[in-house]
This record gives sequence, C-alpha cells and structure tokens, in this order.
Amino acid sequence: MASLNGRTALVTGGSRGIGAAIALRLAQEGADVALTYVRDEQGAREVAQKIESAGRRGIALRADAADPAAVTAVVGRAADELGRLDILVNNAGIGVLGPVEDLTLADIDRVLAVNVRAVFLASQAAAGRMERGGRIIPIGSCMAQRVPGPGGTLYSTSKAALTGLTRALARELGGRGITVNLVHPGPIDTDLNPADGPYAASQSGLTALGRFGTADEVASVVAFLAGDDAAYMTGSEVVVDGGHAA
Repeated sequence: MASLNGRTALVTGGSRGIGAAIALRLAQEGADVALTYVRDEQGAREVAQKIESAGRRGIALRADAADPAAVTAVVGRAADELGRLDILVNNAGIGVLGPVEDLTLADIDRVLAVNVRAVFLASQAAAGRMERGGRIIPIGSCMAQRVPGPGGTLYSTSKAALTGLTRALARELGGRGITVNLVHPGPIDTDLNPADGPYAASQSGLTALGRFGTADEVASVVAFLAGDDAAYMTGSEVVVDGGHAA
C-alpha cells in the first residue's frame, strides 16, 4: 500500500530537477500534488500530467517565490483546490555565486527573498491550514554545512538560515503533531548542474562516494519524511550529499 494515500502536497519549484522528482515520488506514494513554477509552465504541466498518469491529482500553479503575496496565496490556493494540505516541500531556490565584494544589494535581496523569506511565509501559511500529522520539509544545501571554496557566501548564508527556521518551527508546531525536517542535498545531477558538466569532476571529488547524486535519491528521502515512518522525527537535518560533509 502506498504510504501517502489520501494526503495532499505542495511542492514549490516543481517544474524540473529535484522539485519535479519530489512531486512525482509523492504522487507515486499516493498523494495528490500541487506544484509551483515561475517561467517553465510547460515543464510544470508535464509534471502535473505525469502525476495524473500515476492516478493522482496533479496541479501546476504559477507563483514567484520572490513575491511575498504570491507565496502566501499559492499555499491557500493549493489547499483549496486539493481540499486540504498535509505536506509542504519548500524546494524553490536560487543561487548567486561570486566574490563577496561583487555581490550587489539586489543580489542579496533576491536570494534572501527566495531562499529564506519565501520558505518562512509558505511555512507560516501552511501551518494555518495543516492538521495533526502535517509535514513541512524545506530543501537546503550541502553548502550550508561545508563550503569547499570561495564564491558561495550569499548562497550558503541563505541555506544555513533554514537550520534555525527548521528547529524553531519544529518546537512551535510540535504540539500540534506537525513535523519540520530539513533536507540537505549534495551535488545532484540536474539540468542546472549536470553530472557531465564543466565543474562535475571537482564536485564529485568532494564527496566520499565520488559521484553525483540523482534527484530520485533526494526525492526518496523527502517521501520518507512525509510519511508515517518519520512521525517521531522533527527539527532534524537530513543529509543526502554522498559524504560531502563527512
């Protein structure tokens, strides 16, 4: 029996890569899934169609994570269209890399808006709609735990902030039976960071396993955290990085 039968989920940034893999895995486990996108409407609709093909309901919703009103609204819309909201996966994120002295105020504002503020606002809105047994799962990064070289100051700062948010939310929502757990992926083979790309060899060399991970490997951990078997886990950081931080 699928472990998420009868549950509903919202996955932000679900049109491709890790987000798409998570949305599909949750559907395979029995959940109805809404996913958000900003520009890649075609990709989002293709993921929603695959969810429908798996026998679950799939909905693609446009929402820019940099727009605070849109973030809050899309959580309510997903809950309304699916009938309830049991699982929120805060996957949408951006990265701006470069020397710290070259980062502009606009760079800082946008990265923090998408990677931190949007996660806070979506979690806040979801907490108002979730019942006992709800799951909030932010997606962080291995660079929150280990920064192997220069250029990652802003991105690492934004992802490290999710640790404090996760622990505080876990304390605040634990009495209601809602768990909050943070997943830190390592180098993952996606269109934006392919395993055969120009920086792949150096990234693989930083892991204990010597390879990139797959989006499905991250999705499997998220599906576990979303299910009943992880009911006694909250406030945790779960690392899926091939030993990047070992």
